[in-house]
Amino acid sequence: MNLKDFIRDIPDFPKPGIIFKDVTPMLKDPGAFKVCISSLKELVKDFEFNLIVAPEARGFIFAAPLALELEKGFVPIRKPGKLPYKTVSVEYSLEYGTATLEMHTDAIKEGDKVLIVDDVLATGGTMKAIAEMVEKVGGTISGIVSLVELSFLEPRKKLSGYEVRSIITY
Repeated sequence: MNLKDFIRDIPDFPKPGIIFKDVTPMLKDPGAFKVCISSLKELVKDFEFNLIVAPEARGFIFAAPLALELEKGFVPIRKPGKLPYKTVSVEYSLEYGTATLEMHTDAIKEGDKVLIVDDVLATGGTMKAIAEMVEKVGGTISGIVSLVELSFLEPRKKLSGYEVRSIITY
């Protein structure tokens, strides 16, 4: 099954000049979604980690079932004001602006080995910000994985020093 067949381009979203890679058709097809999670599982089989972190919202969709499959913990990374406990935050640049992400201060402890998962790796800004936040609280990044990588935006430049893997590259 070619997972690219389940990703559509949405021009000028979320703003003019951006071509958004929409993964929702994949989610609608249980066979494609299953292949996606199986592919992610295969992609990370040689990483050593005890936690998976992912940013809302689409990162959750792929990271949570992967965490269940691998029997690992899952840590949600949220937008400001969405988590009820004390948080650590980081501001970062997107391909189309800036944003802030937060996680609970006690979500990751010293020595935790963390895998970062998201749906799309674009500029690398989100993944870099998450990595910095994880490291700030004592975690170690074991790897960074995504379903889709937009290589023409050169995200790996921002993520040098980390092992980065993707299933689909544009």
